[in-house]
Amino acid sequence: MKPIRRTILKGIAAGAIAVKFGAAMAQQKLLRMIVPLTPGTTPDLIGRAIGPAMQSRLDMNYIVDNRPGASGMIGMNYVAKSTDPNTLMIVPATTLTLPMFYKKVDFDVLNGFTPITQVSSTSFVLVVHKDVPARNLPEFITWAKTTKNNFYASPGVGTHHHLCMLMLEQSAGISLEHVPYKGSSQAFTDLVGGQVPTMFMPIQVAVPLAKAGQLKIIGGSLRYRHPAFPDIPTLAEQGAANYHVDPWYAVWGPPKLPAAAVAQYRTAIMAALQDATVKENLTKEGLILKTTTPEELLTLAKNETLMWRKVTLAANVKPE
Repeated sequence: MKPIRRTILKGIAAGAIAVKFGAAMAQQKLLRMIVPLTPGTTPDLIGRAIGPAMQSRLDMNYIVDNRPGASGMIGMNYVAKSTDPNTLMIVPATTLTLPMFYKKVDFDVLNGFTPITQVSSTSFVLVVHKDVPARNLPEFITWAKTTKNNFYASPGVGTHHHLCMLMLEQSAGISLEHVPYKGSSQAFTDLVGGQVPTMFMPIQVAVPLAKAGQLKIIGGSLRYRHPAFPDIPTLAEQGAANYHVDPWYAVWGPPKLPAAAVAQYRTAIMAALQDATVKENLTKEGLILKTTTPEELLTLAKNETLMWRKVTLAANVKPE
């Protein structure tokens, strides 16, 4: 090979390496927050709310990457297989129940990710159509036991809407048929329209509808009253023994995320949640902002898994 040709080829090769290295460095400056659900869902709202503050604190570009489908498994599987330390995900606690409802889950929902921090929780409330003769839990139980062909709706199996009712059925000794919808919007519309008699829904969705006289709120899922809605009693205080469902949300990283990265991300998230604008926007959505250490989050997730395993076994739920 002639010297000049060899020199040119070496230059091209060196340039290619430099371009590749530069592209990798550019990629490392992008923080990708995976949301395995559609835009407008609570994890999506949280991810977008904390984005500007995290971007500023970390000096990284930040995007929310929605990867919905298969009850969140598509987006979660992406993170489970990722080796990029700048890929995170925000998910609801219900993702821990995926193996209880689905036979094919290609990742370990509990141990296949790196815990970073919880970011919030909220309350779901039991609601009924305005014509259902129940204003509190004892009246609801009476109605449920004495009315034939009773059923409730949810946006799908394994959602908090579904799990909350499974737990209530066991606590109150009632049984209602589950009618899963393909999304929450149509289920909410049908409840207001009278096609659905009852269901659980997020407290921030239910309150405006109740104020408009379109439904009645029976009680909240937390063991304590939601601080933003102190007039709404809990189901536990109305007699649902040991009833407590905390719909929480948390940020996780891919497997084996370095401890230094975990600490950096957690610090940035905590700072973002202290931002006045972020706090205002998220509390308007009915969220109770709270953070944990990675160890506390893992313990929380383990306890959550045990709780729902007990409930789904008692309900004779079989993975499909």
